[in-house]
Amino acid sequence: MTGLSSLSLDLDRDNLPTLSQKLGQSFQNTGFAIIDHHGIDTGLIARAEEMSRQFFALPEEVKRQYHQNNGGARGYTPFGTEKAKDSDRVDLKEFWHIGRELPEGHSFQDFMLPNIWPKEVDELRATFLELFAAFDQCGARILRAIALYLRIDMDHFADTVRDGNSVLRLLHYPPVPANSHSVRAAAHEDINTITLLLGAQEAGLELLDRNGKWQSVEPKEGQLVVNIGDMLQRLTNNMLPSTTHRVVNPSPERASLSRYSMPYFLHFRPDFIIQTMENCMMNGINHYPDPISAHDYLLERLKEINLI
Repeated sequence: MTGLSSLSLDLDRDNLPTLSQKLGQSFQNTGFAIIDHHGIDTGLIARAEEMSRQFFALPEEVKRQYHQNNGGARGYTPFGTEKAKDSDRVDLKEFWHIGRELPEGHSFQDFMLPNIWPKEVDELRATFLELFAAFDQCGARILRAIALYLRIDMDHFADTVRDGNSVLRLLHYPPVPANSHSVRAAAHEDINTITLLLGAQEAGLELLDRNGKWQSVEPKEGQLVVNIGDMLQRLTNNMLPSTTHRVVNPSPERASLSRYSMPYFLHFRPDFIIQTMENCMMNGINHYPDPISAHDYLLERLKEINLI
């Protein structure tokens, strides 16, 4: 199994046409890319990782106070709740969701719930709102590169994701019990537009390549893993694939250790209509002839993974 190699790209300084070709080819070939020099402050990342550990170390009864019947949209989702589409076993993980904070009276308030903040971890709110904004800015730069690769205006995606229903997930995979019949995260594809992932240097993340082989994804400390989600795959008529991936259980010598990561699921705005782009229809073939709103598509998929 060969690890996915990283792209040494500076999103702030690289020539955008060059960046778009490197990223676009990586996405078209594997659906994934690993990026250096992504522009998210290392000190901010370190603070966020520490606060995530502090929260998940809280007693179970304390964490469950923040579990609400909202489909996992905000706050805490307990261990053993989420499962991959078509899987008959739950994943071995717990997580916390932070969404976009909207001003009072915003037209998307019916689609996005207010955030929940734990009082037990000081400065968690300020830190993760700062990280959310940093992810948002980084994602916008990546979408500009993707737009150029697709030979459309580089600002094409700016309005499609403006005030989008994006979610920052704090993930904790506890130590794995011996002889477990479940895995940390079963094979799945992401629902959203693109996913930006920090903290995945602990082994376990794998993607399924075009030859049906599992390939390890091995970022170094501080590197950013980016992958295409189903919404963008649908929009681009499979030109940019939403690649199946999973988090396998650790080797026996690492089984007693927790695994933490912080994915940012960048979404289209709820009212955006996902309709196949004309320049992505080869020979006139449209794999997704029925347009659907980003919100309706999200609801369909959340039902499939046991969150609503």
